[in-house]
Formats: sequence, structure tokens, C-alpha cells
Amino acid sequence: MTSSAPHLRQAFTRTDLVDWGAQPDALEGASHSTGRLVNKGPDNQPESGIWVCTPGRWRLAIPRDELCHFVAGRATYRSDDGEVIEVSAAMVIMFPAGWAGECTVHDTIRNIYMLA
Repeated sequence: MTSSAPHLRQAFTRTDLVDWGAQPDALEGASHSTGRLVNKGPDNQPESGIWVCTPGRWRLAIPRDELCHFVAGRATYRSDDGEVIEVSAAMVIMFPAGWAGECTVHDTIRNIYMLA
């Protein structure tokens, strides 16, 4: 397909992902990420792609608004102010810029994301 719109086919099952390494700021376990970019704009804004992460727990801070469509797995996001978000397949979550807390991946997650 010829298109001016960046795209990836079979995003839910695609296996030709790139090794993105160990999840930084680990608190428990050794989560490992793989992914595939769909597009990066000027100065990396916006950025969109596929992200897959294995079980573990780590700290995170979201620098820009991030929309995530989780298509597989299970995780818990706990914000520094105590909010708990239980994530599973078929969920869409909008994390606002500045969101900070912990992520615990229970079952390997896959999401389609866009950082604005």
C-alpha cells in the first residue's frame, strides 16, 4: 500500500519488534521492552508506535501527554498521589504530561501509543 500516512500492519500481533532494553528505574524484577516506531515528528513530537513490556515494577514519569491503547496483558499503574489504574487488554488510557508513579506489569503488556 502506498500512503503518505505512516502505518504498521498487524500492530496487535507484529513480531518484528526492536529491542529497547531493560526498563530503567526498576524497583522489582527485570522488565524488558521491545517496540516499533510508526512515526517520529520534528523534535520527536509527536511520536507513535507499539510498545511491549515483560513483568516487573519500576518508577516512571510521563513527560508529555500519552495516549495508550492496551491490546494485551495486565498491569497496575499507581500514581504518586495514590490513584490506582488496573490495566488490561482493550483499555485506552490518557496519561497527562507530568503523571508520575509506578508501573507493575503482571502479564506482558502490549500497547499502541502516541506521545503528543
